[in-house]
Amino acid sequence: MGSNKLLLQAIRREQVARRPLWIMRQAGRYLPEYREFRRKHSFKELAGAPDLAAEVTLMPLKRFPLDAAIVFADIMSPLPALGIEFDFDPGPVVAAPIRDAKGIERLRDPAPEEIAPEVIETLKLTRAALPEDTALLGFCGAPWTLAAYLVEGRGVKDFPTLRAFAAAEPLLLDRLLARLTNLQIEYLRRQAAAGADAVQIFDSWAGLLSRASWEKLIRPHLQTLLAAAGRLRLPRILFLQNAPHLVDAYASLPAEVLGVDWRVDLADLQRRYPERAVQGNLEPAILIAGPEATRAAARELLAATEPRGHIVNLGHGILPQTPIASVEALVDVVHSEKL
Repeated sequence: MGSNKLLLQAIRREQVARRPLWIMRQAGRYLPEYREFRRKHSFKELAGAPDLAAEVTLMPLKRFPLDAAIVFADIMSPLPALGIEFDFDPGPVVAAPIRDAKGIERLRDPAPEEIAPEVIETLKLTRAALPEDTALLGFCGAPWTLAAYLVEGRGVKDFPTLRAFAAAEPLLLDRLLARLTNLQIEYLRRQAAAGADAVQIFDSWAGLLSRASWEKLIRPHLQTLLAAAGRLRLPRILFLQNAPHLVDAYASLPAEVLGVDWRVDLADLQRRYPERAVQGNLEPAILIAGPEATRAAARELLAATEPRGHIVNLGHGILPQTPIASVEALVDVVHSEKL
């Protein structure tokens, strides 16, 4: 599907006229039109209304010639299907954190159509509105990242309750991760059916564990999730945050694209894994410094990395205070490169 889309060509490591570009959190608070939306609607309202969420998804494409739209949703979106209640303050806050067997036993077994139906409808609306040559990205949270919020109850520095739970109750954690993995497999299947060209799996809290603990606790579930997405013929972008010590572990998992944050040397990653497409990894704070600093950093990134199989992106989400002129400068540099 959509084999002529630049992003998919890069994922397949084909020769391209230029490198594709999209930006994590591109439909967000740096856009004045999004801020105007937020004056009228809460984040939860926007994410829960497919017509509004589709409009937000398309906002950055109306300003910038980006090569992909990523559906406007939250990584927590599929969790209500399990019976989990949460709100945002400003990040996810879980009403009843899961810290024992009873918490896991209370989880529902949802029917497929109960899993984030608003996101599936948003994908369909966005697909219908997108130009043919623009890719549509779905996404989900990795099982460990979802478990981080479910056990800790909210995002806190270093997630100490989660790490203690992993040490004290590894079998319960394994059960929880298995439930989350099964949920996400069905969620990705429905995203693919709704028109997603590829999917990004966000492991935002990948770096919390040691390599040994990660191998024992996390790898089996990520392997299962990624293998299932592969059977769907759904191209996979695996993004890990703040985990330089785990890059080689993640690189051994089945995913077409390895996305890394700005702490990782992308050119070195390309040299060590020449068969793998890569994504990233401009430091998001550089864009706050303005268009000239952005232009210089973008040129440096392009000069240091091989163009084949490289999707240009930031090393994490774009920051709310980013000037529009910096995004324009990034687009200009990427579009001006002659391959």
